Amino acid sequence: MSMVPQQRLLRTEIPGPRSLELHVRKSAAVSAGVGTTLPVYIERAGGGILVDVDGNQLIDFGSGIAVTSVGNAAPRIVEAVRQQVGDFTHTCFMVTPYEEYLAVCEALNEVTPGTHEKRSALFNSGSEAVENAIKIARHATGRTAVIAFDHAYHGRTNLTMALTAKSMPYKHGFGPFAGDIYRVPMAYPYRWPTGPDRCAEEAFAAFVEQVHAQVGETNVAAVIVEPIQGEGGFIVPAPGFLRAVAEWCREHGIVFIADEIQSGFCRTGDWFASTHEGVVPDLITTAKGIAGGLPLAAVTGRAELMDAVHGGGLGGTYGGNPVACAAALAAIETMRADDLAGAAKRIESIMVSRLQAMAAKYDVIGDVRGRGAMIAVELVQGGGSTQPNSALTAQISAACHREGLVTLTAGTFGNVLRFLPPLVIGEDLLNEGIDIIEGVVARLA
Repeated sequence: MSMVPQQRLLRTEIPGPRSLELHVRKSAAVSAGVGTTLPVYIERAGGGILVDVDGNQLIDFGSGIAVTSVGNAAPRIVEAVRQQVGDFTHTCFMVTPYEEYLAVCEALNEVTPGTHEKRSALFNSGSEAVENAIKIARHATGRTAVIAFDHAYHGRTNLTMALTAKSMPYKHGFGPFAGDIYRVPMAYPYRWPTGPDRCAEEAFAAFVEQVHAQVGETNVAAVIVEPIQGEGGFIVPAPGFLRAVAEWCREHGIVFIADEIQSGFCRTGDWFASTHEGVVPDLITTAKGIAGGLPLAAVTGRAELMDAVHGGGLGGTYGGNPVACAAALAAIETMRADDLAGAAKRIESIMVSRLQAMAAKYDVIGDVRGRGAMIAVELVQGGGSTQPNSALTAQISAACHREGLVTLTAGTFGNVLRFLPPLVIGEDLLNEGIDIIEGVVARLA
């Protein structure tokens, strides 16, 4: 395995000529429905650097959308995958099982919040995990209604599109969607009408009233929420809101599902974002950072819920693939051995202080928020206006790309820059990336 030098290097314009050639091939071969944020084609990656086919070395503030938290081509994962591929690549756990699947479930049962008895089941993608969590909750409770939140993102399958709030590009033209899904307000401190101090109390009151009036507590199987909303704009719910919702669910026999697909596995400075709020979910969905880049997802939860489903009711041909399981075990070992939760906290201390200093200088930065290495800035019109500024957000992100920094946008209004650096990124690269952002904001704002 070749080590990637941890430095930014621009040999061509971004994207370069070889990437542009490949992008022509993409247009001819790949569905136009599959978009690309930055059309640079990667041939190697490691640490905090992506190397493209033109020899450019880009700083990675995206981690493949929070997937390569342990870094690309992490040594333990590479070795584990090589060994597993040499042993066998697939048998289907539902036909002839294997120990790697068991070991991943045992690890998940241990690291997820709560000391209660747990069970896990493995799948391929975050959408699958969410869909199966809803199936489990409905089967276990005998109820059908599901409550989701404004600004939520839960996936692209039919059921998870119904749970997802944002229409374009995720839902537009794809309906009709799965039924018995209801949406309630999120405790969004920056945009709460009466201000952040009253946000948790008022949002919870609105939640309770709306569910009671429009759905009825005894009809609700589950409430599903991201402890920090991802695609919705890295919204950190007002302190106390999640705990109030979880306690309300317990009172009414409703399954509380934490979607930790983007926020899990040390990303927020703890193993899971629920822990920051002292919340123990009934079911928790995971994917993204679980296996260092290999496709794997899981539902972990209370044993009595997970065991309520009839035999054969959960599964899938590739679910818990042995190579992905080997990668997950190596990723979890890396997170423990290298204290990547602590690394996320160090990233937060650097990024937040620097971004807050920028916010004090530029009134187009309306909010700086997030936890660990899941940090965002919300961009507004400025001059006293909090109107979303999606145009400036797109311009800043595109300018960062041209300077060799991979950034992502998010938010219901398209006005959030979200930063998800690998947890193994060096401080020099981290600061250089923030330097680029600051220079771009100074020019454009």
